[in-house]
Amino acid sequence: MSPRGDLAVIISARNESDRVGATVRAAARIAGADLVIVVDDGSTDGTAAIAAGAGAVVTRHARTRGKAAAMETGAETVRVIEADRADGPARHLLFLDADLADSAGFAGPLAEPVRSGAADMTIAVFADRVKLGGHGFVLGLASAGTERLTGWRPAQPLNGQRCLTRAAFEAARPLARGWGAETGMTIDLLGKGMVVREVTAPLAHRATGAELAAQVHRARQFAGVAAALAARHAWRRAPVS
Repeated sequence: MSPRGDLAVIISARNESDRVGATVRAAARIAGADLVIVVDDGSTDGTAAIAAGAGAVVTRHARTRGKAAAMETGAETVRVIEADRADGPARHLLFLDADLADSAGFAGPLAEPVRSGAADMTIAVFADRVKLGGHGFVLGLASAGTERLTGWRPAQPLNGQRCLTRAAFEAARPLARGWGAETGMTIDLLGKGMVVREVTAPLAHRATGAELAAQVHRARQFAGVAAALAARHAWRRAPVS
């Protein structure tokens, strides 16, 4: 019997049939990753079947529920699997985007500071900065908002490639809804005295362009991040009873 790993990979996916198979296969090669979960968030293509064929455990949302819900579903799926097997301590959780394709195999360095206890959560910084179709408004909002509330300014606050302990994930719940999930996680964990570090890794996903659909996506991101920041700003200002 091969030794049990200490890392569960959770991949949120919606209509990623062209890349999710490669992402799953690459993620399965990460050292210590013996469980790959794909949460199909209401896809209308073959994402679920392709992910399962590549070796992932697939959980489906009947309708699209958003990034935060997919992350929580993935983490819960890992917890249930671990409870059923009763095979040791909780795995660390490595969240990856479905469109990383073969580059997902290079996400291993994100786990090292978590394994060693040097960090409660790590956030990827992509080694190769891809020129995107946006104008940096969402990135600037998330960076400045995080710095204002915590004193730390992350380089890539919106990056969904993150590794954290189960305890850190539970401490971050409930996650900010929608596209504010990552920004909210960072602020909440830092506010609870946990250690968050950025780790450079040679990862790459599909760049968004300047077409209308991409602009609508960025508008939703902006709204999600703004809502997460506003909620945490209000919480910080609330009087202690």
